[in-house]
Amino acid sequence: MREIGLAAAVREGMVQEMRADPSVIVLGEDVGKFGGAFHVTHDMLDEFGPDRVWDTPISEAGFTGLGIGAALTGLRPIVEYQYLDFIYCAMDQVVNQAAKIHLMSGGRAKTPLVLRGPQGATGRGAQHSQSVEGYFMHTPGMKVVVPATPYDAKGLIISAIRDDNPVLFVEHKLLYGAASPGGGKALSDSAIQAIGMDVPEAPYAIPLGVADVKRQGEDVTIIATLLMLHRALAVAEGLETEGVSVEVVDPRTLAPLDVETIAASVAKTNRVVVVSEDVSRAGVAAELVATINDHCFYDLEAPVQRVAAANTPIPFAPASERHVIPQVGDIRAAVLRALSD
Repeated sequence: MREIGLAAAVREGMVQEMRADPSVIVLGEDVGKFGGAFHVTHDMLDEFGPDRVWDTPISEAGFTGLGIGAALTGLRPIVEYQYLDFIYCAMDQVVNQAAKIHLMSGGRAKTPLVLRGPQGATGRGAQHSQSVEGYFMHTPGMKVVVPATPYDAKGLIISAIRDDNPVLFVEHKLLYGAASPGGGKALSDSAIQAIGMDVPEAPYAIPLGVADVKRQGEDVTIIATLLMLHRALAVAEGLETEGVSVEVVDPRTLAPLDVETIAASVAKTNRVVVVSEDVSRAGVAAELVATINDHCFYDLEAPVQRVAAANTPIPFAPASERHVIPQVGDIRAAVLRALSD
């Protein structure tokens, strides 16, 4: 089986859906002639033409509204943001319009819309390094997808495109990989695990709202998303040599959230660490901890440990960024705290 990176997997899923369904279109800044800021839409203009791959002006509110209107009239738009940080410029369009139209129309209108792009701290400073998923996990009417492997990314982007609801599809820049179409420079992280790169060429769909146990264990559960999943797996491998068995659960989607799989793991290990690159205050990790306490309180033998980014804008200096964003050592320390209680 082929091995491809996450960027190539996302692109392949989009291309296959565009070939199968002429209502699927792509729009955003530089998605056509340039092939996207990270080359995820590379060569799509050549294959599908300007009627289906639209280069837009630099106006996130404008082209997000364009995508919503296109969805309401029967198309299935994929809207790319050069950096997901820029989606904040279109918050009214996303939160007040796309997420609410189905309810406000009494179910008569639907908005099959995918909003996708790269995020994550990669040395680009405060306005190009944020984690945005917590805002939209908080928004009723939105689905939020957070793939951490190429295999998951392809299956989930296909499901997101087919869904009749607005879906935020989050791609971490450090997970794009060397196989990014167009020869984009590979970003590296020493804790990225080579998992899920065996991607079938044929189309396949992974249902939204189904978590995946990436590693079986007995002593403690780590629940982690995106880049943090890979750092959690690195911790689990290291602790295995010390006789500690760590289970690692990847939610894959945050809304809907697969509470059943998470609860089963907690019932098995009785100790939990939740890891997210989102900030700790009112973030993804906070919601996951609350969910575990709601559903699994009597299975816990120790307080749930939370590992998340500091409540500060992401600094530009590399050493400062590493201090703010959870590292392998932070996750390992949290696991040891959970085991010591």
